[in-house]
Amino acid sequence: MMPPPRRYTASWVLPFEGPPIADGAVLLDDTGRIVAVGPEDAVPAPPGIDVVRLPPSWLLLPGLINTHTHLELTGFDGAAPDAEFPDWIREIIALKAGRSPADFLAAARQGIRDGWSQGITTVADTGDSGAVIAALAELGGSGICYHEVFGPHPEQAEVQFRSWVGRMEQLGGYARGRVRLGASPHAPYSVSGPLYRLVAGHAARHHLPLAVHLAESEAESLLLERGEGGFAKAWRGRGIPLPDAGGRTPVQWLDHHAVLTPATLCIHMVRAGAADLDLMARRGAAVAHCPRSNRRHGHGPAPLAAMLARGLRVGAGTDSVASVSPLDLLAEVRLARELGGLSAQDALGLVTRSAARALGLEAEIGSLAPGKWGDLVACDLGGPVDAARLADTLLSRGSSAVRLTVVGGRTVFERRT
Repeated sequence: MMPPPRRYTASWVLPFEGPPIADGAVLLDDTGRIVAVGPEDAVPAPPGIDVVRLPPSWLLLPGLINTHTHLELTGFDGAAPDAEFPDWIREIIALKAGRSPADFLAAARQGIRDGWSQGITTVADTGDSGAVIAALAELGGSGICYHEVFGPHPEQAEVQFRSWVGRMEQLGGYARGRVRLGASPHAPYSVSGPLYRLVAGHAARHHLPLAVHLAESEAESLLLERGEGGFAKAWRGRGIPLPDAGGRTPVQWLDHHAVLTPATLCIHMVRAGAADLDLMARRGAAVAHCPRSNRRHGHGPAPLAAMLARGLRVGAGTDSVASVSPLDLLAEVRLARELGGLSAQDALGLVTRSAARALGLEAEIGSLAPGKWGDLVACDLGGPVDAARLADTLLSRGSSAVRLTVVGGRTVFERRT
């Protein structure tokens, strides 16, 4: 069912396509797209249109974009104790093994709704249950679901690839409307070089976006650069031959296997040096920055300022509740601002315009402009604020300021307090 045409007015509109607009308005049509944005007296008000007048001191801005989630893990808050990263990964695998398909679907639904309550209107999710793409299609959500494939043994790459392709064909039925299917060869410590090549080639042939966890931990770097560390120990214990990396960094190793392209989203990128970032920039790959997850696991801060200085497309993400709980996208923004030395406005760009660019969706979302989707979030700033303090005030108030979330013209969350 299509939403009715609607006109929103607010004390402030922050479009990310220009300066803040005092006493602004946004007009949506019956397809859920934006028709006009501007001062209230300049935005048309067709006769009989549904008008939503937001209370004084409320801010209207584009729906927020979470560039890295694992919504199938919703409910695992605190379930995996602190441990060395390879051991923590094994604990997550064990927890997932105890969930049924129905459990995963319920978790995904809850994760999407939790995001709506924070003003998140689009997610970039990775997982292997298929639950998130099913839930997004069911609920009328927006996002890219990168279906994961695992397999560190090179001799099993072809079998694992064929199995994954079959599952991708099944999940393709959910990829409609604003729900997209993507590919995710999980990480260098869980996927062999031959499997990476197969999956990356498939993604390129079928024009699928691709996401990979990369340069996240010391154990990952040690595995590839020296054949040492926790992951190397686990591989030896399972009789898996260590990758022939030739001393390459994780970023260089993935590039060797033709994984880095403009359609690739690299998640975490904590242990990326200057040469790695230069290579990323040449390949046009994007980054999902998850500062609170990086901190929680003791990986250290990612070089955000250096990424942005090279013109890399970067968006912020929350990761999963198993890593950080509760999920709070604006808390990620606050920490990213601190780590990157950013202005409040630029930091908010990591979950709006810059995030949309990182996902290749800048023509559809990320800012308020005619023709884009009517994804809106309304936030209570708590009192009068001047234009120069809008972004700072929103970040200081955080996700609790969210009062209304609209996806494609449809209200999906409203806090009545």
